[in-house]
Amino acid sequence: MQTLNWNQLDTKAQTASLRRSPLVGDNTLEQQVSEIIRTVRQRGDAALREYSLRFDKTTIQDIRLSDADINAASTRVSDELKAAIQAAMANIRRFHEAQKPGTISLETQAGIRCELHSEAIAAVGLYIPGGSAPLISTVMMLALPASIAGCGRRVLVSPPPIDDAIVYAATACGVNEIYQVGGAQAIAALAFGTESITPVDKIFGPGNRYVTEAKSQVSLDNQTCVSIDMPAGPSEVLVIADAKANPVFVAADLLSQAEHGPDSQVMLVTDSDTLARAVAQEVERQLATLPRAEIARKALFCSRTLIVRDMQQAVQVSNRYGPEHLILQTQQPRELLKSIRAAGSVFVGPYTPESVGDYASGTNHVLPTYGYSRTVSSLSLADFCRRFTVQELSAEGLLRLGNTVMTLAAAEQLDAHKNAVALRLSTLNAAGEVK
Repeated sequence: MQTLNWNQLDTKAQTASLRRSPLVGDNTLEQQVSEIIRTVRQRGDAALREYSLRFDKTTIQDIRLSDADINAASTRVSDELKAAIQAAMANIRRFHEAQKPGTISLETQAGIRCELHSEAIAAVGLYIPGGSAPLISTVMMLALPASIAGCGRRVLVSPPPIDDAIVYAATACGVNEIYQVGGAQAIAALAFGTESITPVDKIFGPGNRYVTEAKSQVSLDNQTCVSIDMPAGPSEVLVIADAKANPVFVAADLLSQAEHGPDSQVMLVTDSDTLARAVAQEVERQLATLPRAEIARKALFCSRTLIVRDMQQAVQVSNRYGPEHLILQTQQPRELLKSIRAAGSVFVGPYTPESVGDYASGTNHVLPTYGYSRTVSSLSLADFCRRFTVQELSAEGLLRLGNTVMTLAAAEQLDAHKNAVALRLSTLNAAGEVK
């Protein structure tokens, strides 16, 4: 990781120090993903099989897993792992059930009732990253809220061959359909459908830059009305640490995100040169013990340590970066928390590693990346629902509100809007309702 002194950088250099991995901004990415989407739309299942062979080095016959496949996979999962999955599910379920929305119904004035309703999205697609790191936890983070919300059709896709534990977790969380397909091609299939996969209404889940780009493209395509959860791309973490922070803990948190993939990014912001040097040494020591050291080292190449004046400036830098995960390893983390304005999820104190949020604390680990945490929220139960309003006016209500609406409509030169009210008032007048 490169170490930079924030206050010795000019404005341009400060901006450059907060840029994401260059892998994220690959100029050829948009064209490559567009071609994959076009091919899947034209050739359906055949394209999915060809891309699975090309990208995943796997030959697939049946794209959808059968009940027999699911049962066989589940029996191969160890009892220890099943118990861990069930324990994590309990916390995630508890936190998300507490988010169930209620109906709002009130009279804004006499005779005018306004309501806000919420109902589950009918069909949702859940993308689960696989490949070198099958994310069992993501199954729980997506499928449990979808089930709690009441989404009728819960469709899971993941690169082949799908890890047995992913299949078990999906079944335990109430997934209806499981398909062994990943990458941009899976997103295209969820959006437009193939012979095997019926399109869904909304697509959820994190993924690499190809998946993220595919989600963006299908959500903007006027040939489909599919929506997406958020820009959730390569993983990132920013750690704010003061001189008293434990460098062993800090290094471990940085590496826990760096091992996700070469396009991940980790950032350390500290007011202590001594701490920065200790963390750098500890990163190298721990890195030597990790099976995914080569992947983590590639991510570290595009990661940085920023030396700041004090903790207040550290918060300012963090807010400007807008990390997916923010870890506060300081003497008074709750004081800093009051000033945080851009973070997908915040981990407070030395005994709250990012790993607990990834797996089992109960919060959702699907979070906005690329700095979108300044405006986009972490995934919650509300994302699996659609909200809509209802209004009902009595004759008295329209009589009270009619002139206001007609005046505003006339000011906007929308006569048909005005007439829709005026005609009703005329009818009420003829019936003797107007006094």
